[in-house]
Amino acid sequence: MKRLFFNNGTSENVASLGVLVLRLSIGLMMILGHGWGKFQTFADSEGKFPVPNIWMLGWMNNTTSLIATIFAEVVCCALIVIGLATRPAAAVLAFTMTIAAFVVLRDKPFAMKEMAILYLIPAVVILIMGAGKYSFDAAISIEKKRMFR
Repeated sequence: MKRLFFNNGTSENVASLGVLVLRLSIGLMMILGHGWGKFQTFADSEGKFPVPNIWMLGWMNNTTSLIATIFAEVVCCALIVIGLATRPAAAVLAFTMTIAAFVVLRDKPFAMKEMAILYLIPAVVILIMGAGKYSFDAAISIEKKRMFR
């Protein structure tokens, strides 16, 4: 009875497949839906992009803030998609989405924060779970184990 009600139904392969689907979908949606557009309109947006108003990012100007956001939304998401340096990339994306939702959009209604929060949640899940079995991180880990035998 315990097995029927409390089994999560996953194995390492199934969980890794789920993480792969999560990485691909979230990473590609962020790149194509948000990051790439910012990259393409960089020249038009750099003077208007918001600067987070918190002490640790007080040194940033509009251009630096835009570059950091593009880095998170394009470069880090590309790393998440291929599964290379996945946890650090997910940490950068999670930090960026936290700043977007709770600092930049602080005074906006929840509906405007919702998208940033919906990207924050899977970034945190990927940060916790790692890239899974189907990633460059896993391949590198296997090679390290082979080298030290």
